[in-house]
Amino acid sequence: MTESYVIIGDGIAGSSAAETLREESPDAEITVVTDEGEALYNRILIKEFAKGKLPEAPISIHEEDWYGERDIDLSLNTYVTDVDVDAHEVHTHEGDTLAYDKLLVATGGTPAQLPVDNSDADGVHHFWTFQDARAIQEHASEADTGVIIGAGLLGIDLAAICGAQDVDAKYLMRGDSWWRYALNEEGAEIIHDGLREKGVEPVFQSGADEFVTDDDGSVVATIDSNGERYESDFVGAAIGLDFNVEFMQGTGLETDDGVVVDEYMQTNLEDVYAAGDLTQFYDTILDEQAQNGSWGSAKEQGQVAAKNMAADDEVESFRWVSSYSITHFDFPFLSFGHPTIGDDSVERKYSDTEWRRVVFKDGKVIGGVLIGDLAPQSKLKQLIREERDVSGQKELLLEEEIDLDQLDAPAQEQ
Repeated sequence: MTESYVIIGDGIAGSSAAETLREESPDAEITVVTDEGEALYNRILIKEFAKGKLPEAPISIHEEDWYGERDIDLSLNTYVTDVDVDAHEVHTHEGDTLAYDKLLVATGGTPAQLPVDNSDADGVHHFWTFQDARAIQEHASEADTGVIIGAGLLGIDLAAICGAQDVDAKYLMRGDSWWRYALNEEGAEIIHDGLREKGVEPVFQSGADEFVTDDDGSVVATIDSNGERYESDFVGAAIGLDFNVEFMQGTGLETDDGVVVDEYMQTNLEDVYAAGDLTQFYDTILDEQAQNGSWGSAKEQGQVAAKNMAADDEVESFRWVSSYSITHFDFPFLSFGHPTIGDDSVERKYSDTEWRRVVFKDGKVIGGVLIGDLAPQSKLKQLIREERDVSGQKELLLEEEIDLDQLDAPAQEQ
């Protein structure tokens, strides 16, 4: 009998899963359902579009014809209302029923809304979809003053957009530095200086407590947690994601700040898999559940899920060292692995625009951050993949050029 696969979500995880399923199962029925109105696009590049640096054309990855050429049924602007896991059926808002043998949930998340007054006012933006980027680009190009909330990787994209669009912006941060869970004071100050050079001023020990609106309901100012008022006819908020799994309510799907899956992308429900940002996956390197929102990780998860969906038994496990880069400044920035967890770390500042942090767990490298010089990334990622114990040699990973043979020497002498 012909196998039928339904994929909910057409981001990179869902799309790569559909492509892999077609390769693995040439005769299968494959349906991709998405609530967005356009096919797969590059989420990495939409920030450059919002900055006014790129036209729309290079951002699209797949036209609708791409799916038709591969005999994949794509349903745009389609909302899944619920899933009957016993009957193996997906129900949509239009009353359609999609039967499946295997189901992939790859719906990602929706930006969390600030729990303060007027957080839904006109001019308060969240940055996730291409449609968000269009609205941000249009508004930022006309705005004079702005406020950014959210001292993480998405928040800094919004700050860079303000800088590129000549918006006089304040970047409100609840702590005393940007991404304080991954950077020490020296590393963070490089980022702070980069923001100031772009015309964005960091404001520490702050945060939004209220948005002030005009008679038309548009934001005009932000009141921070200290009672300070900042004029802001543009606001960008990035405080995290709410994962899109409402349609799975009542199914018994196991969640824990995301959908819990094993190393094969299998959920606790029979014939239901998940991939992408919303997964709490079993990390075979860490030997524990983990989460990762990078593009490369989502793509790999989609491919792994598809191979296991198409096979009689699980045939491939997810094993990946992710990375995330920022290209807004005159210096490069890259985080890799899991830079915000671990039980030990070493850091060093090499110049005003060069800094390195390496994070360890049980004597093994599990992540880090590179600013200025990205050359060490390949060797550090290799150490993560090999799960090599570097206890007693951690400082060697701060040498300007890492010598893996030097790392091995003490072990060889024993």
